[in-house]
Amino acid sequence: MNKKKIIAILLIVIITIATLVVIEKYNADDGKYVAYNNFHSYVEKGEIKHVSIENDRVLFLMQNDENEYYTDNPDYDMFKEFLLQNGVTIESSDSTSELLVNISDVIFNLIFVVIIISLIFKVLGYFKNSFKIVKKEKSKFSDIAGMDNLKKDMLQAVDILKNPDVYAAKGIRQPNGILLIGDPGNGKTMFARALAGEANVNFIATKATDFQSALMSVGPTKIKLLFKKARANKPCIVFIDEFDGIGEKRNYSGTGIDKENNRMITALLNEMDGFTRKTGVMVIAATNHYQTLDEALVRAGRFDMKFVIPFPDLDTRRKLIEIYTQNKQLESEA
Repeated sequence: MNKKKIIAILLIVIITIATLVVIEKYNADDGKYVAYNNFHSYVEKGEIKHVSIENDRVLFLMQNDENEYYTDNPDYDMFKEFLLQNGVTIESSDSTSELLVNISDVIFNLIFVVIIISLIFKVLGYFKNSFKIVKKEKSKFSDIAGMDNLKKDMLQAVDILKNPDVYAAKGIRQPNGILLIGDPGNGKTMFARALAGEANVNFIATKATDFQSALMSVGPTKIKLLFKKARANKPCIVFIDEFDGIGEKRNYSGTGIDKENNRMITALLNEMDGFTRKTGVMVIAATNHYQTLDEALVRAGRFDMKFVIPFPDLDTRRKLIEIYTQNKQLESEA
């Protein structure tokens, strides 16, 4: 809900309450006050024909008198019986004060419900719009210098992803996941993007912080949503950067944060165990700290292939210079 709508609702509430307060004040001055002792005597003498009982007062009309009067409400159990025995017609009604309270309660309850519903739709909209799918990744292996053997192995893995039936006939199953290990800046993310570009499949790029939340169980819910979206857009590569941020070894005696991390790992395990040879979904995860990852998460069957992205050697550095100086005029050597 935007700010303009909230302000409009608050103004309506304030105007409504102010109107009821004015009405109450106006009604409070209506009629002439009569002490209860006198009222009691009038009832016994049969001089009162009609009574309207409110929360804090009693309005009444006298015989052969068009003026309105009121007295205090004695509020005892036998009061109505006393009036009826003396031939008085009775009408019960809520006072304006009680009406004001009831209307205020209804209004604030409606506002609360509207806010909750708006938050729910906002959360659902956030989940729906999370994890953008890249239909055509522009990055290619030609943008990456060196590491030709690694490129070849990864392309073969993607070919299995795109043609699972062909490889299944040969007894080769699709690898569920590929884990890229290496120091920061060595090109793990670039490798994942280039792989999606070379394979011409859908690509979803995420990072560990996309699953972290101050609210419990939001992380596992996001993981389930991610894989549901990937399966709906297969063949698809899911890339999780900084994987150690959600795949760290489980701690069963830790804080609430540790418990939430355990839930996220469990959700990942369930999603990756749910894969079949024809799912058309592959997970690529990148980490700088392989040793911190949960053993159950990185075993064969979940992450079947592990590649170390090394520091560039001399030949790779030359190729990097060639890539970054394409279409640029270089200074001639002296």
